[in-house]
Amino acid sequence: MRSPDSASADADPYGGGPDDRDDETRGGTADALDDDRILALELVRATEAAAMAAARLLGRGNAEEVDGAAVDAIRPVLGTIPMRGVIVIGEGANDDTPMLYAGEHVGSGRGPLVDIAVDPVDGAGLTAKSLPNAMSLIALADRGAMYDPGPCLYMDKLVIGPDLVDEVDFAAPIEDTLATIARVRGENVEDVTVALLDRPRHAELVSRIRAVGARIQLLIDGDLAGSLMAVQPESEVDLLVGIGGSPEGVIAACAIRSLGGAIYGRLYARNDAEKRQARQLGHSLERVLCTTDLVRGNNAYFVATGITDGEVLRGVRFSQDQAITQSLSMRSSSGAVRTIETRHRLSTSTLVPSIRSQSPARGALPR
Repeated sequence: MRSPDSASADADPYGGGPDDRDDETRGGTADALDDDRILALELVRATEAAAMAAARLLGRGNAEEVDGAAVDAIRPVLGTIPMRGVIVIGEGANDDTPMLYAGEHVGSGRGPLVDIAVDPVDGAGLTAKSLPNAMSLIALADRGAMYDPGPCLYMDKLVIGPDLVDEVDFAAPIEDTLATIARVRGENVEDVTVALLDRPRHAELVSRIRAVGARIQLLIDGDLAGSLMAVQPESEVDLLVGIGGSPEGVIAACAIRSLGGAIYGRLYARNDAEKRQARQLGHSLERVLCTTDLVRGNNAYFVATGITDGEVLRGVRFSQDQAITQSLSMRSSSGAVRTIETRHRLSTSTLVPSIRSQSPARGALPR
């Protein structure tokens, strides 16, 4: 996210004010994102690089080391992709991180003008502890289409599948929402499964869900996997609720544009300082944002590569001179959702050169 100190008070959440995302569009000769299909595969190469680098540090207990390795691996690959991108959601502000900061320009300098949200490791702590559902993520949309939550790092969310879009109300009590889902899907409330982060702030919500008999899938860290599960028909998860990261909300919206369903969210300020900063930047803390507020237009891409095994993707599997990755690639304009399995020869791979200097471990990564 952009640092609140670097944005002017009259900037809108999509960069409509004095934002450098607009600088390259003056002149009217930009390539169209909807004409570029090669990006889907190129973005997969970037998340594969990050996933392999992070997975080499599985279980070593150092989340910062995991995140740093993934950033170092993904950044050079992003620089080769034919696009003119500006990071809207990244690793932090320019003053906080040397790479992948909000406002940084990435890409080869040719191709479509795009907004980028990148999370080299969604679940660095999960990777460091050998826990499930860690992934490397990139979302992309037309320049100016992606919502920037500004200083608000958290968002109160509701994610549902396509059959529930016209049935569920974000403002309704959770008990009513669960009853509605059960009715629409012809189930009992006891058959409905809710995903949410395992955090003290959700203690009351968990108690209310349990009181009506619904099932709960607690997420250890990062709710992006829960958002994807909520909109996939083969998943047992019926909805995701609760307060999680606002960057993950924007990234999830890009995936949902391809998968169907909806995400609703309301920015959550942790203190008075965040409230003041948000309002100075034009954000409303009362407004309920929908999928098309979080990513506008119909040219959204979403790519993810599994780092550790999970319900959405398998993690990286190493053997002698080989790594196997599994990725998702989605494009909203076509609705295409692809699962890609790639076998990388470590002795010749250019995605993560540092891997070649390490002795590969045999066997699949544990769940």
